Amino acid sequence: MTPEIYARRESEARSYCRSFPVTFTKAQGSVMTDSTGRDYLDFLAGCSSLNYGHNDPDMKAALIEHISNDGISHGLDMHTDAKAAFLEAFEEIVLRPRNMDHKVMMVGPTGTNAVEAAMKLARKVTGRTNIVAFTNGFHGMTVGALAATGNSGKRGGAGLPLAGVTHLPYEGAFGPDVDTLAQIEMMLDNPSSGLDAPAAFLVEPVQGEGGLNAASADWLRGIAKLAKKHGALLIADDIQAGLGRTGTFFSFEEMGFQPDMIPLAKSLSGMGLPFAALLLKPELDVWKPAEHNGTFRGNTHAFVTARVALEKFWKDDTFQKDLANKAQLIEEELTRIAEMVPGARLKGRGLMRGVDVGSGELAGAICAKAFELGLIIETSGADDEVVKVLAPLTTTHAQFRQGFAMLREATEACLTKNTKIAAE
Repeated sequence: MTPEIYARRESEARSYCRSFPVTFTKAQGSVMTDSTGRDYLDFLAGCSSLNYGHNDPDMKAALIEHISNDGISHGLDMHTDAKAAFLEAFEEIVLRPRNMDHKVMMVGPTGTNAVEAAMKLARKVTGRTNIVAFTNGFHGMTVGALAATGNSGKRGGAGLPLAGVTHLPYEGAFGPDVDTLAQIEMMLDNPSSGLDAPAAFLVEPVQGEGGLNAASADWLRGIAKLAKKHGALLIADDIQAGLGRTGTFFSFEEMGFQPDMIPLAKSLSGMGLPFAALLLKPELDVWKPAEHNGTFRGNTHAFVTARVALEKFWKDDTFQKDLANKAQLIEEELTRIAEMVPGARLKGRGLMRGVDVGSGELAGAICAKAFELGLIIETSGADDEVVKVLAPLTTTHAQFRQGFAMLREATEACLTKNTKIAAE
């Protein structure tokens, strides 16, 4: 097995392998190991697809047992014991304790499928076509979801006009002194604003790829009220920010509103298996059978591991309390790094945090140096200016401190190099 095969046969669309040019052979918990036997701390976690770490032993054991017993591997959307067990666990552990009556719609295997289904359903229910999305938002790479995505580089790959979406300013888009909620309300109330009546508002409570912009509870409640006032639905895209990433199962918990629809994916399977779903209020479930379908609606193997994840991590509040402690540790460590870089500031919420170092070039250099030291970490933001921490939620305190020590060393090395270049 040689690296040349990738350049020879894999599409130029490949990306993460360019930042981390080694061959990984195994992984456990928060550690990935390459073909030479070198270990790396993983602060990327499959872009939050591995919130519970690599190869959780209980999920792995349940999946091996399921496969060994010739359990269903693919069942379209037929009834299976694995699906029933997952739905019962999701109802008991997630929905009922939060007084949510949402139904669970199985969609295609990835997040963009859940977003597409939500947009399609909003248009069907309301009879409107316009979706309001927000600056710096990211919702997927298929054409409908891409229309709601802000990044010009990703939008440019569509090859056709991206229509049906109006982009309005997210909280803080024009700085802390500009009330974007008031601006949005004015646009909606003014019949001459040019803003078509929306079918839905599609919002990330914390913008992952957009630079870890975290909306306040007041702003999100305001959007929810505007949606209700104007007959639109509220879609909270919790694909990256949910499932514990911000410290609670959903990123909008205890904020005083309940979304009409919630796209979920990434860590929904618990083990990195493809699995996406759309939560929707019962009155919105107006689909005809097979009106929205797909061969891979639900992943039976993912049902098995997702059930274990719910039972292991969310049946009581032990895990959530641990997340609060880790969130405090992350904030303290990132504050130390931010203090090293003039003008830097912390971004995000919970365990979805980062440091805006003001430059994509500097952020990229820091991440590259960190990888040399044994830390896998990436950037985000409009100009890739944010060094973004998405470590598995199961990362130990000791591993966090080890990783942040490497990140500090990488930051110091890059700042010293930049100082030398400037002096020359």
